[in-house]
Order: sequence, then C-alpha cells, then structure tokens
Amino acid sequence: MAIRKYEQRLRAEAAEETRRRILDAVYERLRAAPSEPVSIDRIAQLARVARPTVYLAFGSRAGLFEALGADLLQRGGFERMLQAAAHPDAREGLRGGIRGVVDMYAAHRDVLRVLSSMALLDADAVGGAVQRLEQGRSSGMAYLAQRLADQGVLRPDVTAERAANLLWLLTSFDSFDLLYTGRALSVDEVAKTLITTAERSLCR
Repeated sequence: MAIRKYEQRLRAEAAEETRRRILDAVYERLRAAPSEPVSIDRIAQLARVARPTVYLAFGSRAGLFEALGADLLQRGGFERMLQAAAHPDAREGLRGGIRGVVDMYAAHRDVLRVLSSMALLDADAVGGAVQRLEQGRSSGMAYLAQRLADQGVLRPDVTAERAANLLWLLTSFDSFDLLYTGRALSVDEVAKTLITTAERSLCR
C-alpha cells in the first residue's frame, strides 16, 4: 500500500511539473512574440512535451489560458493583495488593496498587455484568462468599497456603488499601464498616484 501511494505521489508530481513547464512556455512565448498567435505546437515544443500532452493537461486551448489566468493571480500576489485589503482599518485596506493590484500588474506587465490585446481578437480562447482576472478584481473592489461605507470613511455624497465603480476604474490594467508605460512612472509612483486619487475622490 505504501509503495502504491509513493508511486501515485510521483505521478502527481510529474504531472504538476509538466503543467508548470507548459505554463512557463506560454509565458515565454507571449513575451518573445507578443504579436503572433499562440500555437499549441510551439508551446509543446518549448515545453518539451508532445502536443497531445498539452490537451491532456489542460483540456483545450481555452483551458490552457484559463489556467494561465489562475497562475497569474497566484504568482502575482493575489492572496497578499486580499490580505492587505482585509486590514481592520478600511482606509488602510484601500491603500493596501490598490498597492497589491499595482504590484500584481507590474510583476507580469508584458504578459498581461498581450493577453488584454488578444482577448479582443480571440475571446473564446483567451477571454477566460482575462475574465478570471477581472472577476477577482471586481469582487475585491466591491468588498473594499463596502468596507469603506460600513466604517463611515466615504464622503457623504459617495455611495458604496459609486466607490466600487471608481475603484474598478483606478485598478484596471489600463489605468496602471497608462502611468507605468505611457508616463514612465515607477511602480511606487503609480501606486501613490492611484491611491491618492482614490482617497481624495472617495474619502472624508
């Protein structure tokens, strides 16, 4: 029985290592050739696996990109962002949440830019990855806005819904990239600009 469990663990580790190599190959391909369609054949070649192995691991091209979206969240620090946003002081949670989003974008800026562009052209395959990111952000900003409202931090003329809408705008990838790439601001400067804008627009 112990031998069987050991063999099962080895198989699981090998499968996870294969998934990791395939995902890393997608990252590499998106960075190296952002204007070219992502070919499963090329991904398999980069990952040193057979083409059917990609489908076995992820089910479909869309499944591969959905897994990529989940991986971006995990590797970009989504959990740390959630922890920061959950600070007992809602205003500190606002600052930490926005800073966490900025750090996450900065960690994978090149890949996120390509995915955002690809989603407009290949929504069926790539849309799932972008949608996963956006759903997580939407929930996080609504949570932040409600906590600000519950703790009486919002200005009298600002509702939780309006706060959530503005936070959604400020924490978008495009807002980050317009400052980071378009204006050549540092990550710290981008975070400070977005946090200051949010506080001055929403808070007492």
